[in-house]
Amino acid sequence: MTISPETQIRRKRLLWRATHRGIKEMDLILGGFVTRNLDGFSEAEIAELERIMDIPDQDMLSWATKQADIPAEQASPLLTRILAYTP
Repeated sequence: MTISPETQIRRKRLLWRATHRGIKEMDLILGGFVTRNLDGFSEAEIAELERIMDIPDQDMLSWATKQADIPAEQASPLLTRILAYTP
């Protein structure tokens, strides 16, 4: 299967954003997950990951550490997988 140049650019951009979050813990969690799984993502998962990237680090970190519950409007299977990832 050939990946379009547009999809390749989106993947590279997502990998950069995932590994350069600003909070080291999120670099490890989100960046580690994306590094290991991005190549296998479908177009729908790439679009969902782009949405997830707009969530503030502090929110995701509090969800990952179980200090707060994931709000229903943010919840998704991909986000759940990301937050369950251990580097």
